[in-house]
Amino acid sequence: MAEQPDGQALEEVVTFTSDLIRIDTTNRGGGDCQERPAAEYAAARLAEAGIEPTLLERTKGRTNVVARVEGTDPSADALLLHGHLDVVPAAAADWTVHPFSGEIRDGVVWGRGAVDMKNMDAMILAVLRAWARQGVRPRRDIVIAFTADEEASAEDGSGFLADEHAALFEGCTEGISESGAFTFHDGDGRQIYPLSAGERGTAWLKLTARGRAGHGSKVNKDNAVTRLAAAITRIGEHEWPPRLTPTVRAALTELAELYGIEPDLTDVDRLLDKLGPAAGLVEATLRNSANPTMLDAGYKINVIPGEAVAHVDGRYLPGGEDEFRDTLDRLTGPDVEWEFHHHEVALQAPVDSATFARMRAAVEEFAPEGHVVPYCMSGGTDAKQFSRLGITGYGFTPLKLPEGYGYNAMFHGVDERVPVEALHFGVRVLDRFLRTA
Repeated sequence: MAEQPDGQALEEVVTFTSDLIRIDTTNRGGGDCQERPAAEYAAARLAEAGIEPTLLERTKGRTNVVARVEGTDPSADALLLHGHLDVVPAAAADWTVHPFSGEIRDGVVWGRGAVDMKNMDAMILAVLRAWARQGVRPRRDIVIAFTADEEASAEDGSGFLADEHAALFEGCTEGISESGAFTFHDGDGRQIYPLSAGERGTAWLKLTARGRAGHGSKVNKDNAVTRLAAAITRIGEHEWPPRLTPTVRAALTELAELYGIEPDLTDVDRLLDKLGPAAGLVEATLRNSANPTMLDAGYKINVIPGEAVAHVDGRYLPGGEDEFRDTLDRLTGPDVEWEFHHHEVALQAPVDSATFARMRAAVEEFAPEGHVVPYCMSGGTDAKQFSRLGITGYGFTPLKLPEGYGYNAMFHGVDERVPVEALHFGVRVLDRFLRTA
């Protein structure tokens, strides 16, 4: 068997995860975040391993770290390895342990960012430092990016890096980051490892209805609130038709084979019924979606306002943006205007690439009982911004998880945590993949 990370790497991934969690990098949106302390921590760990980091800011305190490890083959394309440093808010009163304690209890690391995604940041650091001790060099250049602002607009993070510092990513054709290669237990003894090869596009919308302001006791057929409520109801009740992207098609085909089911892709809802819990891996990425999330109208109960505003979290499949726009035009109707509050592209990555095959092989080496399948993420990552540089993005944060562990519930949820053994598995798999990449 090929050389593996040393014991120090397994210790460091736990320490780094805990340390990073203790650095509060809560991103409340609107620029309210300070990633610099976490960026300095990561940069110091790289520098200790002889890897020269560059710290970059668009806005004071919103710090990104970029570094490059030179490979042995100058003609090979470079690989981007990226993770974000910010986290979503956490209310301490709701948690079993303080969300920024980084407490290690009963073989589990607790705290905000344990899964999303300071664990991956720690894996990257642990693997690269192990390589420095062992004298390992990758075949291709590896560019490391620890980013700010992923949990909001990414304007101070990957967007800033892609737009203003593209030269640092010269030669990068592929990138890997969060949300892939985790254990999904189907409840029937199977362990499935989904590898992300696509993301739905982001379409956060602002809807505005205008009408005639007036007294709340008077008849008013130009009521902005009524107009907005009608549009929101239509959007919320709309049933989007299925649209199979290449990644989802591959996922359904491989899952059907795993379960011994005829892969009838002409009736995907019926196929999902036969897949049981595993259907959850693809269910959210069969269609575009639009979910109303915020409403704002009026200032006094007896005053009909002249304007009402709503926000909608929209997501669209690769190739599905035109359908999304046309459908929103129809559902909002003539009395409600809509615009993008935040808009990012959908992504599609090939599942027949050499890189995907190497990720699959790395997982299977350390989880031979597992079944690796491609999947598409329902949400988004910094891969969207880095795609502006022509970088194809995959989701690959390997974690071997016990049955009953609610992986998806950990993202932005209460009591976010990660098992120590899952971090050890992640270091081993990431190391193996990067050595072969």
